[in-house]
Amino acid sequence: MKPNWLNTAEYPFKTNSFEIEPKVKMNYVDEGTGNVILFIHGTPSWSFDFRHLIKSLSKNYRCIAVDHIGFGLSDKPAAYDYSPQAHSDRLLKFVNFMDLHNITLVLHDFGGPIGFNLTLQIPDRIAKIVFINTWLWSVETEPEFKKMKSLLRSPILKFAYLYLNASPRWVLPSSFGDKKISGAIKKQYTSPFSKPSERNGVYAFSQSLLNDQEWFDLLWKRRAELGNVLVLIIWGMKDKVLLPKYADKLVSGFRGACLHKIYSAGHFPQEEEPNEVLYSLEAFLLTKKISNQVTTDRKPF
Repeated sequence: MKPNWLNTAEYPFKTNSFEIEPKVKMNYVDEGTGNVILFIHGTPSWSFDFRHLIKSLSKNYRCIAVDHIGFGLSDKPAAYDYSPQAHSDRLLKFVNFMDLHNITLVLHDFGGPIGFNLTLQIPDRIAKIVFINTWLWSVETEPEFKKMKSLLRSPILKFAYLYLNASPRWVLPSSFGDKKISGAIKKQYTSPFSKPSERNGVYAFSQSLLNDQEWFDLLWKRRAELGNVLVLIIWGMKDKVLLPKYADKLVSGFRGACLHKIYSAGHFPQEEEPNEVLYSLEAFLLTKKISNQVTTDRKPF
C-alpha cells in the first residue's frame, strides 16, 4: 500500500517489492520494456529522484529503480547492516532474482560505489555506466573531507540525523545549485524518514565516510577489470562537496569516458536539471563503442 504522503502525480509508478531477506522487503519500480537501465540512488534519497528520467526513458527502455533497505518505500529495520558493502550484496541478489543482463547502470552519490562494486562482481552483465556526482576512491587526504571528519564523529551529528531528520531536511536542500527545491518536492524526501527509527540507513551512510575509505580505494584500484565498458559522467558543477575535480578524476580513470558538465546544478542534477540529464542519457544509450574524445560541455557525443 502506498503511503498517504506519496505524491502519485510526481511518482505515478506501480510499486513492487522483493523479499531480500525473511521479513525484509525491498521496494522497486519496473517500467517499460527493452534494454535495462538500473538506477541506484544515494543518500538521503530514493527512487523518487529518478522519476523524471524513468517517465521519459521507459518509453523505449526497461527502467528499474530500487530503494535501498532503509530508504524510500523499502523496509527500515532498526538493527541491520546498512553499510554500502551490504547494500551492494543485496543489489546483486536483486539482479540475480530479476535475471537482468545487458544493463546500463545509472549511479548517483553512494550509488556510485554500491553499483560499481556490483559491476566488479558481474562485469559480463554490465554494458554501460553513468556516474552522476559520485566517487570511487578514498577521500581520506582531501581537504574538504578532513574538515568534515570531526563533524562526522560528533554526537551532535548523530542526534541531528536521528532525531531532527537533518539530512533530507537541511543537507539535501543546501546541496542544490541555482534551482532550489520546492516545499512539496522536499516533502517527498523527508517523509520516508518521518520517525527516528526510520533514519538509521541515512546515518549509516554518514558513518561509512569514516569507516569505509579503504574499501572505496580498493574499488578504484580495480577499475581496469571493467575492460571496454562504456562510461558517461554527468556532473552538477555547483556541488559543494563533490567538487569538479572529482569528475576530472573519474574521467581519467576510464578510457574514452565522456563528461557532461551541468553548470547550474549542484549535487542532484537529475532532480535539478532533468532535461539536461536526459539529453546526455538518451545520446549515450545509443552509443556502440568507446569514444576517443572526452567532451565536457553541452554536446557530449
